[in-house]
Amino acid sequence: MTVNVNIHEAKTHLSRLLEHVATGERVIISKAGKPVADLVPHQRTPVVIGGLKGELRYDDDAFAEPDPDIQRMFYGDDSAAS
Repeated sequence: MTVNVNIHEAKTHLSRLLEHVATGERVIISKAGKPVADLVPHQRTPVVIGGLKGELRYDDDAFAEPDPDIQRMFYGDDSAAS
């Protein structure tokens, strides 16, 4: 079932409309008779750990020497302490 409401009614009765959505109904919000938004039940997106495995490449040399600029950002400038 679909419920059609105008913006004023949607603002006034949001809790009631969310109850409709929670039961699987679709709510169409209109402005001046034209649909502008749909309220639909939330669908959780599964989290995939390691989704980029095999897609990213890096050179081990990138971790050989710490970057001096990054070191200064984290630990400050030693020359300023002198």
